[in-house]
Amino acid sequence: MSIEAPYATLDPDHVLDAVTACGLWPDGRLLALNSYENRVWQVGIEDATPVVAKFYRPHRWSDAAILEEHAFAQELAEADIPMVAPLVFGGRTLLHHDGFRYALTPRRGGRAPSLESPEQLEWLGRLIARIHSTGARQSFEHRGRIDRATLIEQPMQAVLASTLLPPSQHAAYRSAAERVNRAVTDRFEAVGPVRQLRLHGDCHPGNVLWTDAGPHFVDLDDARMGPAVQDLWMLASDEKAMNALLDGYQQMREFDFGELALVPALRAMRQLHYAGWIAARWHDPAFPAAFPFAAEPRWWEQHIADLHELADELM
Repeated sequence: MSIEAPYATLDPDHVLDAVTACGLWPDGRLLALNSYENRVWQVGIEDATPVVAKFYRPHRWSDAAILEEHAFAQELAEADIPMVAPLVFGGRTLLHHDGFRYALTPRRGGRAPSLESPEQLEWLGRLIARIHSTGARQSFEHRGRIDRATLIEQPMQAVLASTLLPPSQHAAYRSAAERVNRAVTDRFEAVGPVRQLRLHGDCHPGNVLWTDAGPHFVDLDDARMGPAVQDLWMLASDEKAMNALLDGYQQMREFDFGELALVPALRAMRQLHYAGWIAARWHDPAFPAAFPFAAEPRWWEQHIADLHELADELM
């Protein structure tokens, strides 16, 4: 594999061979699932429920960090929290095949939650509180945290080093990103110290699947240390939705309402990180195909304007 095309050799035969190496018998049915950072396939199994094979992007996480992700998922599942955890083969969850690192999980179906339903939001709030109660028991050692270095400074450097950003917009972008950085710093300092705990980290509607039995969570690929509100704000479209989430959350765990003041900062960090993520991954052929707008100067003009708006909101 190469850094420029990390998945060039990951064809269907390699996927089937990797699953077979675990002692399973694929029936030949393959379905590529929506994922850009990693590569994820649903694999049919003879006379059994399909599995999901997740092939980790090379050089992103260390083995130790991936194993922390797996251990957290298993810890949540053992606490009867509906989290899809990796399967164990020969005592191992992190598997290796032909240069790739991968893991298998059971296939769990579902539909998107209704984020306009107070009942579903309360249910999600209760489950997130339970995730946090488990997450507060210990700390990650290898997965980092929600901070400016990861979500502002590194993405900003990726954009400035990329050919996507037109040279004529370098100064404007730098100015806007630095304004966001200063505003985020000021907001975190104004709020003061908040408790850091192990989080889902990327708790958006696409990582929650709803069934007739209720919701379950998937994908701890962005699990990090951070404030509890990080796992709430992406599910709340407005104040009413946030209140419903917190009604459920507080039934299971106390919430520090001072953290709500961090939401505009976390939103700004995510938006700046999004552009940096695309820029850093542009060499992967999947990214130009999926995000062609990032090659257009007008998109960067709008992104710069959006960053100024986010900074203004934080002032």
